[in-house]
Amino acid sequence: MGKIADKYYLVDPWSIVEEKFEPTHSHISESVFSLGNEYMGVRGYFEEGYSGERHVGSYFNGFYEETDLFHPARYKGFVDISRDMTNTVDWLYTRLLLDGEQLDLAKCKYDEFTRRLDLKTGILTRSFIWITATGKRIKVTFERLLSMKINHIGGQRIELEAINFSGSIKVLSGLDFSPHAPYFTESNWDCLTREKHESTYAILGQTKKSRLRLFSSFRINNNKKQKEEMILEDKLIGSSFLLDLEEGKKISFDKIAVNYAAKKKEDNQSIWEKGMNLANQYKDVTYDQVRFENQEYWNKMWSTSDIVIEGDPENQQGIRYCIFQLHQTYHGSDASLNIGAKGLSGEAYGGKAFWDTEAYCLQFYIFNNPEAAKKLLCYRYNLLPEAKERAKELDCEGACYPISTIDGIETCGAWQHSSLQIHVSGAIAYGIWNYDRLCQDKEFLYSMGIEMLIEISRFYKSRVQQDPLTGEYGYYGVMGVDEFHMMVNNNCFTNYLAKKAMSFTVDVINAMKLSCVTELKSLMINMNFTQDEVEQFKYIADNMCVPQKENGIYEQHDGFFALPHIDVNSIPIEEFPLYNHWSYDRIYRTDMIKQADVLMMLFMYSGDFSNEIKLINYDYYEPRCIHESSLSPSVHSIVAAEVGKHKEAYEFFRFATRLDLDNYNRNTKEGLHMTSIAAAWMNIVYGFGGMRTDGEMLSFNPTIPSEWQSFRFFLTYQQELLQIEVNQEKVCFQVAGEKNLSLCIYGNRYLVDKNGICINIPEEYLANK
Repeated sequence: MGKIADKYYLVDPWSIVEEKFEPTHSHISESVFSLGNEYMGVRGYFEEGYSGERHVGSYFNGFYEETDLFHPARYKGFVDISRDMTNTVDWLYTRLLLDGEQLDLAKCKYDEFTRRLDLKTGILTRSFIWITATGKRIKVTFERLLSMKINHIGGQRIELEAINFSGSIKVLSGLDFSPHAPYFTESNWDCLTREKHESTYAILGQTKKSRLRLFSSFRINNNKKQKEEMILEDKLIGSSFLLDLEEGKKISFDKIAVNYAAKKKEDNQSIWEKGMNLANQYKDVTYDQVRFENQEYWNKMWSTSDIVIEGDPENQQGIRYCIFQLHQTYHGSDASLNIGAKGLSGEAYGGKAFWDTEAYCLQFYIFNNPEAAKKLLCYRYNLLPEAKERAKELDCEGACYPISTIDGIETCGAWQHSSLQIHVSGAIAYGIWNYDRLCQDKEFLYSMGIEMLIEISRFYKSRVQQDPLTGEYGYYGVMGVDEFHMMVNNNCFTNYLAKKAMSFTVDVINAMKLSCVTELKSLMINMNFTQDEVEQFKYIADNMCVPQKENGIYEQHDGFFALPHIDVNSIPIEEFPLYNHWSYDRIYRTDMIKQADVLMMLFMYSGDFSNEIKLINYDYYEPRCIHESSLSPSVHSIVAAEVGKHKEAYEFFRFATRLDLDNYNRNTKEGLHMTSIAAAWMNIVYGFGGMRTDGEMLSFNPTIPSEWQSFRFFLTYQQELLQIEVNQEKVCFQVAGEKNLSLCIYGNRYLVDKNGICINIPEEYLANK
């Protein structure tokens, strides 16, 4: 695949460690050392200021600025505005001055630099010895964290130790709205109010076009401050003070920031009062308290979500980093939030949610935090009106969920994606189907779930067309998951996803006829829904075109087999990424595919297809895939493991957990690949763990890479904690509680309890055979 690791960080099972600072890695480290708590996030930038290349990134989930999109020729269905996650307040803003010299690692002399992200506590620590021009040496240690319990709170601790002198140091600490995105030349913010109330400094900012307001406040906890003064600049409020340093002794101060992102229409005074009320509510919260609460949070999380790999230190570190970032980015505190493609670590992809949430991320939360999984689906339900409006814009009925959104409206300016990639709604139906099978939440299914399913099926019914020769139904003029072919007919994945969505809708309605007739009648009246529509859904689903040749290979779309072939391995490495080096039309002229398309269908609905069919399709499509999407390798690894191609499975997996740590795609600086991080978890659990969730019961066909001694993972299933451990000879299953779980293991049914069972791995599943 031509991907080469850029190894920079130390390998450690529970930490990400940077032992020395290389300016060329500055942007990459800012992404890697990002912190988040679902509500807000910060990149790992140097808070004391840095005149070299850096990106001061501070974000709030779902908080955006609006920009106009220009189309030289505009047609109905084109998107006119984009709403993108915007950089916000730098609440970590700090400046340190000693003898008139300001600390700046791009200019100052320093020694013994180290930076560490502790995955057990969520604390980011950075320390070094600052050597001034006058020869003074001072050890500076920065700590930061975001509260996982009180999502409005962020904390900072700065510790100073004079090594060879005594004297005073000047500190500036504030709230700064002046940072901007790399692709802008100025801040998106105007500051409306800046005030100090007793020991609390506060500011209210407003985005220039969308006019969203953000309140931020802080206080400093240190009773040894001297000559404290308030600082006011155009977009900044802060405190200036002196600290006396004594040779050989440490002194520290803590900064507690309280932030409030106002997304609803409220007047400025109301927002200011809510922000100040929060600041007063949490005025007694200490840094040590937040640190202790975070320790408790992460201890609990790791006890049920850890994956242990023996014999592969790099992937051990990598998968724990992935799990850590998934829990940081989203843990279900707010159903109005989702998972952006870069999480809260960078502005690439605009902080928007894609179909990846339901296709890749949802599985992680179903098995690690079922309530969070439900909240992700509730997010889609809350935005159902916007999806219905988008369907109207495309001359359709029902609900067409956007390919790219931060608040429910379609904001992808490329029409070929926003108008042609109609599989998002089907992926959401898939997510509802998956959640129902595994969590058995009928209350959700028979209320929010069925309402979404009906509107999704209505969209697919209105968008489908009939082949005049065969009478089969299909979707014409679409783009599938593979974005290297557009305006195609009968994309196999899209057709199958729509077929399954409509079939599931019919099944749910039939189940409601038996178990909740009154609720169904009320639903049909409120939605103006009739039995005729049910029959139409079923008829279309039963007669959907799923193009497959006699040899068993599914044709990705009409005419795909007749496209000119290109050997993807013949493309010079310097021509990647292709979007930057090939003319746009050239990308669409061969049978080269960007990412798993047919194979994605075979994975998502695995139980519908035999291993023989999966193998023949894998052998056909794998050589044609260029993997320009970071999501693609994990799906290939999962399918390869299933069809017995163990070496290929490990080869595709080998960089999954370390995609960002080792900067394989050379774009980690733009932010973390959050949905690919979720795919890495799937790669281990669904790939090597061999788990499938679409049968009568949870099933497993575990394999283990020959490079590993063993691996172990946990799943929350039917309100029990299930532990699975695999070594080179056996696989063991054990339930933590009192419930017995029925599982299918290597094709046989077992009842697993707290005593556990161990089974010899069949020879055909051994990677070294």
